[in-house]
Amino acid sequence: MTWEFATARRVLFGAGAAREIAPAARGFGKRALLVTGRNPRHAARLVADLHKAGVGCTPFPTEGEPTLDTVRAGVETARREGCDLVIACGGGSALDAGKAMAAMLANPGDVLDYLEVIGGGQPLPHEPAPFIAVPTTAGTGSEATRNAVLHSPGHGVKASLRSPSMLPRLAVVDPELTLSVPPAITAATGLDALAQLLEPFVSVRANPMTDMFCREGLRRAGRSLLRAFHHGEDLDARTDMALASLLSGMALANAGLGAVHGFAAPIGGSFPAPHGAVCAALLPAVVRANLKALRERAPGSPALERYAEAARILCGEDADADRLAQRLDEIRQELGIPRLSAYGIAEEHLPALCEKAARASSMKGNPVALTGEELAGILREAL
Repeated sequence: MTWEFATARRVLFGAGAAREIAPAARGFGKRALLVTGRNPRHAARLVADLHKAGVGCTPFPTEGEPTLDTVRAGVETARREGCDLVIACGGGSALDAGKAMAAMLANPGDVLDYLEVIGGGQPLPHEPAPFIAVPTTAGTGSEATRNAVLHSPGHGVKASLRSPSMLPRLAVVDPELTLSVPPAITAATGLDALAQLLEPFVSVRANPMTDMFCREGLRRAGRSLLRAFHHGEDLDARTDMALASLLSGMALANAGLGAVHGFAAPIGGSFPAPHGAVCAALLPAVVRANLKALRERAPGSPALERYAEAARILCGEDADADRLAQRLDEIRQELGIPRLSAYGIAEEHLPALCEKAARASSMKGNPVALTGEELAGILREAL
């Protein structure tokens, strides 16, 4: 067995860890581009901390999921203002935007030159500018991944800017920053984390290191996702979900994903559908389709026992793999996540979505190769 493992160079985790951002930033540069979401509620304190530490700051709020133009504008701003490091404080979209800006700040050409699938796919010739990731939601795990998912409206798809060098210099995960996250976002991001723990666990690239993270993350998400949704002020539940999200990022960065995220990229690129909600709607159908295909074509696959183990973690010691899909759908319904049809997806869209999903990089980690008919069946079940 040969495998590798890589993650952020340094990780700070725990309530109050955000106080360490400014002192750490002082060692990376003199002026930070501070990338936030549309509601930068945590940025004011961070700006003050940075100034107190002698680090200049140029705020850069972003709207929604990052596009290629978002990255271009951020890099232009950073260069104009003389920024030599990037800090992203927000949800997964803000973190992905900041990660891509840090990469392009230190590299020539246009972001499309390096983008997968729709771009040139060139390797980054230079290491990105120093990047600090500060998640304020618990779901994407972007603080521990080596890629940034970017939306290209012109292509109607999301694609990744990816490089081993894009792992953050520092990830600061403070569960206190997630206490004010609304229930709907808690639900969508939490189910995204759950998908990102289950898919690497059954991936063809799973390894002993990622297995440990997936098991622990599934255990914590299983006991705390619903609690965090119904009782957002519960710091213990928020801590569990922040750690589950971090572990999911570490796992997916090293073991890959699967059909859930293979579909999520083209769906998110073509419809106004939140990434986490799309993953939640797809997850039960993907589990059922994978189980059926594995039993028919790969009955000796270790993924079958992995699904059964995940069922025991999430549903109890007597649960089997078939119970897992049922439980995932129960969680989706309790959290109020709609089916895909709520976002305007209909039968006529299935062929194009299946064609794009089959080419997605995430699909390479799925535990079994799915046919076009099986892919279409997943979407029909999730509509």
